[in-house]
Amino acid sequence: MNNFNLHTPTRILFGKGSLAELRDQIPADARVLITYGGGSVIKTGVLDQVKDALKGLDVLEFGGIEPNPSYETLMKAVEIARKENVTFLLAVGGGSVLDGTKFIAAAAHYPQDIDPWNILLTRGNDVKSAIPMGSVLTLPATGSESNKGAVVSRRSTGDKQAFMSDFVQPVFAVLDPVYTYTLPPKQVANGVVDAFVHTIEQYLTYPVNAKVQDRFAEGILLTLIEDGPKALKDPENYDVRANVMWAATMALNGLIGAGVPQDWATHMLGHELTAMHGLDHAQTLAVVLPSLMNEKRNEKHAKLLQYAERVWNITSGSEEERIDAAIEATRNFFEKMGTATRLSAYGLDGSSIPALLVKLEEKGMTKLGEHQDITLDVSRRIYEAAR
Repeated sequence: MNNFNLHTPTRILFGKGSLAELRDQIPADARVLITYGGGSVIKTGVLDQVKDALKGLDVLEFGGIEPNPSYETLMKAVEIARKENVTFLLAVGGGSVLDGTKFIAAAAHYPQDIDPWNILLTRGNDVKSAIPMGSVLTLPATGSESNKGAVVSRRSTGDKQAFMSDFVQPVFAVLDPVYTYTLPPKQVANGVVDAFVHTIEQYLTYPVNAKVQDRFAEGILLTLIEDGPKALKDPENYDVRANVMWAATMALNGLIGAGVPQDWATHMLGHELTAMHGLDHAQTLAVVLPSLMNEKRNEKHAKLLQYAERVWNITSGSEEERIDAAIEATRNFFEKMGTATRLSAYGLDGSSIPALLVKLEEKGMTKLGEHQDITLDVSRRIYEAAR
């Protein structure tokens, strides 16, 4: 096991009716900006419930944060936060709303003579402060409710970049599984796939004898495999929704990634597909991961065999046959969730692969993966195999 420094300060308020604890988490003198997305929280009544819980506080609203939140939209909220002297941000929604709110939090305190896009270009390393924030989660997927990372897109340039900063780690997160009952099947599927691949990125690398982290990761994967399809079939099953929600949080709150090598190449290649073609984040992960697993099967050999046995109960056949079966089982699981795993299923023929590689090179994404050996040529092969 590698050395690690782990700090997970987000307070989790989990369970049915947990919104009742919201008011106690926010300073009494706070000037609060509620952020949300495209209106689902209005239709479901969640936004009204949040506002009722905050009665007595000075509250403003900003809606319209898109899936794959755009810099252009977020900067409008930054202006409001600066002008209105907002002292607390409350994100109500899924990962995109949370990621966008993290950017708003950092950008509002950023030097006004510097373009806040620089936060992304510097990966958050020069963020010195941010507006404190919390969240009410309605879509379990990204784990953004209890980590310090965010991803933002810039529509005008076709860029999608990530940043991390301790200053944007949410103070608290309200996780009520009931709020997920009304999610469309596509969003449920995307959330399960996203959480699954988050786990894989931290697990499917090479062994460092980190038994606890491995078992945690395998437990998350098994839970998603078991309850992901159930969430589609029985959307108001509280226990199923609770387990999916907690699995997504645990997949990216720092715990399973502590002390182990991490990959993240699937995400980097996927980000470019989203930026260029507008695919959902989870769709890009489902496309890239099986191809990457096959391309890097030699480097990931030991963990692929462990994954095959412990997650998919694949124990017969040669080592290569077991790895093939594990990759196919992964692809089949995504397809079972309703998330296609080929570029062709999204109307893409691979003709944009050269342009995707140019974008990777522009961003310095030329040595990806846990071994930093996924070069542009390897990325090309992964994209081509995903057609």
